[in-house]
Amino acid sequence: MNPTFDELKSYTQTVLQAVDLSESDAAATAEVLVTTDAMGVFTHGTKLLSGYVRKLQGGGYRINTAPTIERQGPGWAIVNGESALGQVGSQFCIELAMEKAANVGVAYIGLKNTGHIGAAGYYTQKAARQGFIAMVTGNDIPSVAAPGSKGPVLGSNPIAYGVPVPGRDPINLDIATAAVAGGKVYAAHQRGEVIPENWLIDANGKPTSDGSLYPANASLAPMAGHKGYGFGLWCEILSGALPGGHMTWDVGSWMFDPTDTPSYHNAGFIVMDTKVIAEQDDYAQRMNKLIDEIHAVETAEGVAKVLLPGEREWANVSKSQETGIDLPADVRVKLTETLALVSEVPTWLA
Repeated sequence: MNPTFDELKSYTQTVLQAVDLSESDAAATAEVLVTTDAMGVFTHGTKLLSGYVRKLQGGGYRINTAPTIERQGPGWAIVNGESALGQVGSQFCIELAMEKAANVGVAYIGLKNTGHIGAAGYYTQKAARQGFIAMVTGNDIPSVAAPGSKGPVLGSNPIAYGVPVPGRDPINLDIATAAVAGGKVYAAHQRGEVIPENWLIDANGKPTSDGSLYPANASLAPMAGHKGYGFGLWCEILSGALPGGHMTWDVGSWMFDPTDTPSYHNAGFIVMDTKVIAEQDDYAQRMNKLIDEIHAVETAEGVAKVLLPGEREWANVSKSQETGIDLPADVRVKLTETLALVSEVPTWLA
């Protein structure tokens, strides 16, 4: 049995409020996690809930602490997340970025000292649906090798962008700058799957398909070699160096560090208001023309249509509205770890 969006969101919010998170912070976090599941990005949805709960209970993530603006200008701000859940700080920052961009056209917000932010693509699609082009970057504890290194140099730093398209769902890309997100390595190993050899680099700097080696004895490979390494560095600069946050090995592991230890994650939010910058009818015509051209290209055998970033995710959302969110077995197992915090086991998780 699949939960509906509202059922899964209600459950997630109930669990978070059971560990004394405020109703508003619990709702904001649940919205991010469940939307991510509905999009089919299960590595960054409610599978993370039990880990977040342990971090909240241990004190590593602070409860009911509001982000604070340390300094700001008309088109920028530096925000301290105060070691709260990353979804709380990120929701605050994307809203602040849109507010500032609506006034001056373009805005940058640096978020430091926050928790794990979840799926960066949630925040870009949220902004894009309100008429803003958005880019979100993040940093993490090093887990990704650089070309030629034996060990990790940077985190699997995410970069996402969202682009509004009048009359359509937004274009939305969310990727790790590693060959694959670390969560996918864990998930594949938990399912007993052999991973592709281009995902991991072992302690000798050689490719490996042994998922059990990660993260202690293997690093993630960078996406597209030196190109992914370069984008990972870009994320580190926008997320950590520019706002004055923790970088590389000073960022913690929210999954493996003691639960009373902050993870010191950081993120960068860049937003452009198309309503300020572009003539709206012309922008709409150009974007739709671009999309139509891409959709019309001749395809290889067995391929129905060339897709734009985000189209698979919006198809998943539409399907979930009809049939509920089809949670994989590994997500359901992780959710059962939170059952002690609710008074009644939901039928879809029984």
